[in-house]
Amino acid sequence: MSVKQSKGFTLIELIIGIVVIAIVTLVVTGGLGQLFRQSVDPWQQVRATEIGQSLMNEILSRRFDENSHAGNQSLRCSETGAGGCAALNSCPADGSLPNSEESQRSNFDDVDDYHCLELDGGELSDLGENLYKGFQAKVFVSYEIPNEVKLITIEVQTPQQETLEFNAQKGNW
Repeated sequence: MSVKQSKGFTLIELIIGIVVIAIVTLVVTGGLGQLFRQSVDPWQQVRATEIGQSLMNEILSRRFDENSHAGNQSLRCSETGAGGCAALNSCPADGSLPNSEESQRSNFDDVDDYHCLELDGGELSDLGENLYKGFQAKVFVSYEIPNEVKLITIEVQTPQQETLEFNAQKGNW
């Protein structure tokens, strides 16, 4: 007598197959999640660089010091008769600007006015679009060489908490 063998899978084989497929899918999607996050990083770094460069250009276009005169023919703040260069204070805990009489960034006329400036995404966006939501920028100014060279440091933080630092020097010439 011949015995007919049934073709197909048993219930246990199906369950094992489903479990194996689930484990493989979990591993693959877990790895892809990291790739998706890494694909956002370069975009955010480009945005942070735009912020840093734009802010640095704005600051470098201003005078060296409040006591420096505008134009090349005038005295520098460190020269006799000019009144001396202004001192830089430490950043206050309340978030105010220590060296600026002006409250609006559009009224800043020298590098010191930007010292301790903190901007968030809404203050960084142009044309009313919120291109920089989640970004933050902080500006610090210090003397590299007293009365001669100031170091401007801009720290831009991305929404994923990565900090990019930009530095430039402004000379008193």
